[in-house]
Amino acid sequence: MVVAVLVIGFVYFSQVYADVLWYNQLGFLEVFVKENLTRLGLFAGAFVVMAACVFFSIRAAYTSRPIYAPDSSMQDNLNRYQAQLEPVRKLLMIGIPVVVGGFAGTAAMSMWEQTLLFFNRHDFGQTDPEFNMDYSFYLNTLPFIGFIVGFLISVVVISGIAGLLTHYLYGGIRLEEKGIFVSRPARIHIAVIAASFLLLQAANFWLDRYNTLQSTSGAWTGALYTDVHAVIPTKAILAVASIIVALLFIVSAIIGRWRLPIIGTAMLVITAIVAGGVYPWIVQRYQVIPSEQTLEREYIQRNIDLTREAYGLADTEVIPYDATVDANAGALAADAGTTSNIRLLDPNVVSDAFGQLQQFRQYYQFPENLNVDRYDVEGDVQDTVIAVRELNIDGVPAGWVNEHVLYTHGYGVVAARGSTVQPDGKPSFMESGIPSSGVLGDYEPRVYFGESSPDYSVVGAPEDADPVEIDRPQTGNSSDDSQTTFRGDGGPSVGNIFNQLVYAIKFQSTELLLSDFVNEDSQILYDRDPRERVEKVAPYLTVDGNAYPAVVDGRVKWIVDGYTTSSNFPYSTQQELASATTDSLTGGASAALPADRVNYIRNAVKATVDAYDGSVTLYAWDDADPLLQAWQDVFPSTLKPYSEMSADLMAHVRYPEDQFKVQRELLGRYHVTDAQSFYQNDDAWSVPSDPTRTNSDVKQPPYYLSLQMPGQEKAAFSLTTPFIPFVAANGEARNVLYGFLAADADAGTGTAGEKADSYGTLRLLELPTDTAVPGPGQAQNRFNSDPTVSNALNLLRQGASEVINGNLLSLPVGGGMLYVQPVYVQSSGASSYPTLQRVLVNFGEKVGFAPTLDEALNQVFGGDSGAVTGDQENVGNTPDTGIEVPGGTTAQADLSTALADAGAAIKEGQDALASGDFAAYGAAQDKLNAAIQRAIAAEDKIAGGAAAGAAQEDGADGGSGE
Repeated sequence: MVVAVLVIGFVYFSQVYADVLWYNQLGFLEVFVKENLTRLGLFAGAFVVMAACVFFSIRAAYTSRPIYAPDSSMQDNLNRYQAQLEPVRKLLMIGIPVVVGGFAGTAAMSMWEQTLLFFNRHDFGQTDPEFNMDYSFYLNTLPFIGFIVGFLISVVVISGIAGLLTHYLYGGIRLEEKGIFVSRPARIHIAVIAASFLLLQAANFWLDRYNTLQSTSGAWTGALYTDVHAVIPTKAILAVASIIVALLFIVSAIIGRWRLPIIGTAMLVITAIVAGGVYPWIVQRYQVIPSEQTLEREYIQRNIDLTREAYGLADTEVIPYDATVDANAGALAADAGTTSNIRLLDPNVVSDAFGQLQQFRQYYQFPENLNVDRYDVEGDVQDTVIAVRELNIDGVPAGWVNEHVLYTHGYGVVAARGSTVQPDGKPSFMESGIPSSGVLGDYEPRVYFGESSPDYSVVGAPEDADPVEIDRPQTGNSSDDSQTTFRGDGGPSVGNIFNQLVYAIKFQSTELLLSDFVNEDSQILYDRDPRERVEKVAPYLTVDGNAYPAVVDGRVKWIVDGYTTSSNFPYSTQQELASATTDSLTGGASAALPADRVNYIRNAVKATVDAYDGSVTLYAWDDADPLLQAWQDVFPSTLKPYSEMSADLMAHVRYPEDQFKVQRELLGRYHVTDAQSFYQNDDAWSVPSDPTRTNSDVKQPPYYLSLQMPGQEKAAFSLTTPFIPFVAANGEARNVLYGFLAADADAGTGTAGEKADSYGTLRLLELPTDTAVPGPGQAQNRFNSDPTVSNALNLLRQGASEVINGNLLSLPVGGGMLYVQPVYVQSSGASSYPTLQRVLVNFGEKVGFAPTLDEALNQVFGGDSGAVTGDQENVGNTPDTGIEVPGGTTAQADLSTALADAGAAIKEGQDALASGDFAAYGAAQDKLNAAIQRAIAAEDKIAGGAAAGAAQEDGADGGSGE
């Protein structure tokens, strides 16, 4: 047993010691020490209080037991129990308090964050409208005091029960024929327990007054009319009554009479039922409900104002947008800043293209969903699709040495222009290849820390040792690989036998003890996911689901957003993070957030994780956030001011997705700031479902775009989302556009440590409800149902090719709403990848469909949109798709023209019949027949051209290599 205890103890010690090494290497040992010392302090405090109270309660009952008790059959049974317990009595009197104290201490440890926030709290400088208390009281003070009161109540109840059982067991309380006998010591014990419980309950009643401001029991969050006029006053009455009854119990212990406290307790119970339940119900049922709109108006307004404050919505700029549905020639001439940056490269589709064109080795991979950023290329800021070429451990030959010593890292980033592609539909790379080359300059390309890194790697060696790590191919076309040795400070040392033993236990790997690849300079790299590293060094933050890479100051950095959150903000409506942030990309582009309910959120921290050495830097981004200020006091050495951020880093900071998703979910209702309209819910909105997902109700994700919103002086990198009318549960969506939200996502100013004044500005376009501006769903339906588009896509699908609809982008340009969707085609070959072949455009009732965005816009806007697009140079340079016919026109264009003429002829004939002009009707029928014949001929040409194109493609595929 001693050996087993020692082994278990050492295993536990090794885990703690490994954590100490990890935190110390990163420079965040302060976090580990303070968090765990706080946990241990809470455990010790709760253990001592609970164990001591239970022990002294049992001991007091035992030492005051009657020495002489009258004989009875019941007493004889108790005597037998006492005799059986006597050999272990001392053990039980110590063991029971220890066990109960252990449970209490374990439960108390989870309150470490609330405890530290209470002792380091900062005021908001703003007060609630009911009690005039600073918001900090509700976020920091009230939870801690509530925890203390609740804990003490449990101490009183458990120790009271233990004492009463002991009194009963040893005759201090016994049942007799004439009633219940209670000895004087037992009576005093009961009185003390009851008085303590009632005093704590009085404190609970008093605190409940403040808790009403966080109540979710009503139709709106917070203290409503019934709470203010019935619940809060009765809670105060109950608190005073509890104190009075507690005093009666103390008096009864002195005078030995129980009538007064029993009567007082009965009256307290009756008062609690009547005043705490019946009276508020009567007020709600017979006073509030008949006049709810009038009586609740003030409290609904409080809910609106404080919800907007808690979620950072108070300063949203609302812009009336009288959107048109008429597409006039030249309408986009004033929107060059937006149209030139319309992103045609969908980061959630082109991963396979990146892989086929830039992977080079089976031990590399790209994520399924890529990221959108922006880079300054020769003075022109371009939206960019970027990805890290990470290590693919599944592509590595099996074996401990291969998986943990030789293959340790990925290599380089690959970036492509977002607003254009090559004429053949491939990405237009601006950074690519091995060695990496392009517009991003020289940087450290090795990626030891990423989202797909191995669970651990052993790296490092003496200066004179030969390198063993597989670094990269000599070139992209080379079959030879170069070797390297990690020279950073990326993980704890495993250069001594003790550390090797610790990590051999941690990872259950004897190879760490036995391998000759582990030397005196070896380090072990683990916990390598950027989000996971930030979560460990800042456990008080909720971390955004999407960490994205950027080349910053010659290094690849992962940028991670961290939030301070709370569920205790007064009058603010709660949101469940998991449901509010889930959309069609959750689980792919971003990780799911926990199912926590919050009613306050701030993007308090911007964190970076170096992809080479894993170093983590936390920047206090929202330095006015009182919660962050409190954590800065707790961990003063871990957070840097954002003024220390470089200009290059600042240029890649962006508005965080998950915060934006939470905000847009709230704005669906809380864009309404008038209590009466809010009550009637006559202008509620919903986030539309993703129209590119068939038969799915999952929400459309927000998209990063560079656009110029109405009222903006120039285009800005923004995070955007549309709104449609509110959709009830199991209801049918009315997919017209009601609103459009854009957050200014660009923090860069070109100056180190300087944040752009416009960063984070929320601009909300409100569209008139009497104009049926198509929403995303309607735009997608028009694309799908348009005969020209449908026929062309069917042609592209021939030859077993797959047509992939890219993301549907919404853009407020041309005085209305423009929808743009790239269309990709992927052949059936094993090494195939999607290429951009067409662009779909919708504005009002018109649909454009062409090889380039420029051509598609011109189709919609009367032959000349006036737009400047990123793919203008591709016009006329796109390859033959097999559907073109002699004469320079396409069969598809002929078909479109014929169908349009047929529609016009039908209408002309109907008008002629209505006016009784049969001659005109006959002429219209002739036009209709001619149009139908032209349409049939065009379809025949399309079918023939497609067959020839498919045959040509099959021949090309058959002769191609990898």
